Amino acid sequence: MHTSLFFAAFGLGGPELLVILAIVLLLFGGTKLPEFAKGLGKSIKEFKKASQDTSDESPKAVETKKPESGKTNSGSN
Repeated sequence: MHTSLFFAAFGLGGPELLVILAIVLLLFGGTKLPEFAKGLGKSIKEFKKASQDTSDESPKAVETKKPESGKTNSGSN
């Protein structure tokens, strides 16, 4: 699993995560946590959408605008 690798990289196990969750609950309270989780979920969703949009656009060739032939901007008439 990816999440277990993430927590293992930071040396976090079950007891550490419970302590962190208890501290967050004390700091923000039970009423603010659902709002916080909802906002976090929306931001993650928008980030994934934006990263997919940029990966979809990357293979496309960027068209350059060619100058029109026959017209010059020399300044003299």
